[in-house]
Amino acid sequence: MTDNDTPAPEGPGTGHPKIDTTVPHSARIWNYWLGGKDNYPVDREAGEAFRRIYPGITDLARASRYFLGRAVRFLAGEAGIRQFLDIGTGLPTVDNTHEIAQRVAPESRIVYVDNDPLVLVHANALLTSSPEGATSYIEADLHDPDTIMREAAKTLDFDKPIALILMQILGHVSNEGDDEEARSIIRGLMDALPSGSYLALNDSTDTNPANVEATRRYNEGGAAPYHLRRPEQIERLFDGLELVEPGVVPINEWRPDPSPFETPSDEGVLGGVARKP
Repeated sequence: MTDNDTPAPEGPGTGHPKIDTTVPHSARIWNYWLGGKDNYPVDREAGEAFRRIYPGITDLARASRYFLGRAVRFLAGEAGIRQFLDIGTGLPTVDNTHEIAQRVAPESRIVYVDNDPLVLVHANALLTSSPEGATSYIEADLHDPDTIMREAAKTLDFDKPIALILMQILGHVSNEGDDEEARSIIRGLMDALPSGSYLALNDSTDTNPANVEATRRYNEGGAAPYHLRRPEQIERLFDGLELVEPGVVPINEWRPDPSPFETPSDEGVLGGVARKP
């Protein structure tokens, strides 16, 4: 399939859930920004409209992906974590969480969670584990932690530390007031994990006017809205946890290593890794 090819719609008779190709979806737009092929014209149009207002979005998408890689390598390596719960997985691309973790520790076990039907269609690509480890995919929503934890327990041992991965997913949770909804979701998920578990998270800030305007227009287009956060709101998402150095910082500054891409000029995404006492 070439970059210009469109994935065949799924639906009745195909064995896959119906995919709405009339409304842009953030996972598919993200895939487009990363140079992937699993998107539709409506997603490419939305992605280009966003990029015209905020050209830095492609660099930030790539930087976010590299942050995921560094965080997982730290967790599987220095922190010794062997279990990962990646919520808001998105579409498969290069160096998915299980590939990074199992490269460091082949026995690692990974559970992916997403609620996008197209991710489910491509789940087989995510489920290719090393012989020593395991991967599985759960179709569930971030707002339904009971289902996530019940199903994840079929693959993960909740008596041993688990790394919770939340990359660019909390933007789909309202940031109104004191951001209690997002903090409540994180508390609920982390409360279910044992001491010694970790949270790895990044999220977009409202510090760049172009990003704010592009996001506002995107939210008017009928897709699930995305909410930018103030930097202090992102920092508070780690309340009660022990931050790993260098703390909550622009993602390109979190334990940087050589990258084939230029460093984003805009530091509009903050991220960090923290341990549950």
